[in-house]
Amino acid sequence: MGIPVLTFTAYSNTGKTTYLEKLIPCLKSAGLRIAVIKHDAHDFQADIEGKDSWRFAQAGADIVAVASKRQFALFQYSSFDLSAIITQIHNVDLILTEGYKHENFPKIAIYRAASGNGLSIPLKDCLAIVGDYPSPAPCPVFSSQDPRPLADYLLQLLQTGALTT
Repeated sequence: MGIPVLTFTAYSNTGKTTYLEKLIPCLKSAGLRIAVIKHDAHDFQADIEGKDSWRFAQAGADIVAVASKRQFALFQYSSFDLSAIITQIHNVDLILTEGYKHENFPKIAIYRAASGNGLSIPLKDCLAIVGDYPSPAPCPVFSSQDPRPLADYLLQLLQTGALTT
């Protein structure tokens, strides 16, 4: 059995990252080891121009790894789908993704009326909704201000095996 994956979806500037920043410590306080995979629709630059690792990539290396006593970064220069990225993650209890609304994993939609957008996925695809959603909804709705109730809900799903890959 693989690591459970849970996807958070919303339109840009709705608060996905901000909410995950609040949720992760709640899950960590319950003893979970967490990985996060963020989808970036743009071609981000994670390596720094001029540094040795950047120079190796510019020279044509397909993979460049940088390691110290407490950190490890792997730069792989090719295209990936989410499933391929997930296979690279080990020794965690839960993988949270930000974005990836078209992938086949349980989804939590972040909703904020002030953003002017609706849900980024169909309501029927929501495991839960976080935000000021104008109920009723066919799934639990959680406040974006307090992540503890959603963390408790996710812990219950994990303990019962309801959140699996």
